[in-house]
Amino acid sequence: MKRFGIYLALFSIVLFGINACSNSPEYTSKNPNAAYFYPFDTIPKIYLYRDINGGLEEEFHRIYALKDNEGEHLIVEVYASDGRIREAYNYNTDSLNLQDYMVVDVQQEKEKALLYKDKLFPMKLNEQTWFAAKFRGITDSTVMLSEVKRRFKVNKKHAVMDEGDCATLVFTDEVKLTVLNPFTRKEQAHSAKRISYFAEGFGLVEWHSLNKRSHFKLEQILSQQEWIKMITR
Repeated sequence: MKRFGIYLALFSIVLFGINACSNSPEYTSKNPNAAYFYPFDTIPKIYLYRDINGGLEEEFHRIYALKDNEGEHLIVEVYASDGRIREAYNYNTDSLNLQDYMVVDVQQEKEKALLYKDKLFPMKLNEQTWFAAKFRGITDSTVMLSEVKRRFKVNKKHAVMDEGDCATLVFTDEVKLTVLNPFTRKEQAHSAKRISYFAEGFGLVEWHSLNKRSHFKLEQILSQQEWIKMITR
């Protein structure tokens, strides 16, 4: 199963990265906080995050910019530690609002979610952003609604890998996942809060629950070749 997940990840790299290696002009954004978002680079970079509590749990974010007939985008693909793709965010580089959101279920089937609210990164720090997307549930009779409401907390210096202290925007996120049964009209919601850190020149560098039992930090930035070697070893 792990080997299948790795092959799927490598297929996704080819599928989503065709335009990512071509030479193209620098991308710019009208979002005044863009310096704290991921860099707009057509060469894919893979961010390795590690849970500093357990040490074994990893998460990879594959990040690259591209341009197509719908405009300029920044793609963030999220992979599990064994190389299985779990979800992908498609940001408009101009506003940094989401254009698309894709999820992958336990059978590794991809689905373009229905996007209700498209803001995950703020244009203005005094605004609350709201992301909401609906997709198939674990069973055929259910659907899931994923929501994130984000508020700015503080701007401070924060340690990033071995780069020293960087200017960082810190946010409080309210995360909610609701399982809906459209036939019985029953729903079950699970909510939590987390703290997210976006450092200047890097983007997301850390997140943790309020009690820090789950606490991921950016440990390394890999090239695509380095990452492929890592997940296929």
